[in-house]
Amino acid sequence: MHAHLLTRYGPDGLEPGSVPERAPAPGEVAIRLDAIAVNPLDWKISHGWLAQMIPLALPAVIGSEGAGTVLSVGADVTDFAVGDRVAGFFDSGAFAEIAVTRATRLVRIPAGLSISQAAALPTAAETATRILGLLQPEAASTVVVNGAAGAVGSMVTQLLARDGHTVIGTAGAENHDYVRSLGASPIGYGPNLVSDLRRLAVAGIDAGYDTTGHGFIDRVADLVDARRIVTIADFAAGAGGAIVAGGDPTRLSITRAVRDVFDLAASGEIHVEIAATYPFEALNEALGFSEQGHLRGKVIVAGHDRKPADIGLA
Repeated sequence: MHAHLLTRYGPDGLEPGSVPERAPAPGEVAIRLDAIAVNPLDWKISHGWLAQMIPLALPAVIGSEGAGTVLSVGADVTDFAVGDRVAGFFDSGAFAEIAVTRATRLVRIPAGLSISQAAALPTAAETATRILGLLQPEAASTVVVNGAAGAVGSMVTQLLARDGHTVIGTAGAENHDYVRSLGASPIGYGPNLVSDLRRLAVAGIDAGYDTTGHGFIDRVADLVDARRIVTIADFAAGAGGAIVAGGDPTRLSITRAVRDVFDLAASGEIHVEIAATYPFEALNEALGFSEQGHLRGKVIVAGHDRKPADIGLA
């Protein structure tokens, strides 16, 4: 089957090639991928920055998230059947025509959600619901989300606003209208960040959610107790009391909370933003675009032999 192989570490290390198809083992499902999501984890792996944490025998197929159609199921799989539309996390590498993963890492795509939206959701939904579970604000709290326009940040922002909290979200100026549409008051990352927070949160800030790092926790130290901030980006902040939510990418699974987010997105109560789309053959370019950062939503790559119009990206 067609696949992109990581043949060497670096910005152009992914090359088109082929690998044998693998039949699903007991508890596994094989999926023909129609849409593949690009995550920061992918370009960090491709650069070799995580070689000690995630050792690979090159050439290797990487990629961890996508959506498509079930081709076959292994023994003991009862939740999915051939032909089901599914999305989730992939064990065998998602930068390929077909990928195999455990059934526990998949969710059936509800009606009303496009394949591209479904591909963009698993990591954002899992991370957002997990960090909100680690730090649940009291009713009608005032909270700040650092990186509110990103894939995870926008999900956190919408879930908090939906629960009735007053949300302040940091974002680049070009994304302020977008953050406002998510239910938050936008502020910039620049020198006025602290003064803007003081102006908008006169009674104080009850909790913070840091999705991008860049010294945010230190900058707001006088406004938010570090013990009331959860971060997925500033691992050193744990020494100062912040809640660090790293998450092992090989252990992510579909929870009830993630399924609920899929249902909210399908009903239109949660918006899923696509930052950019690329054809399958332009995967290196897609990773490079993702690496620029400060994106609005998720970068999506069409599956092999799929066109943008086929997956709801036209």
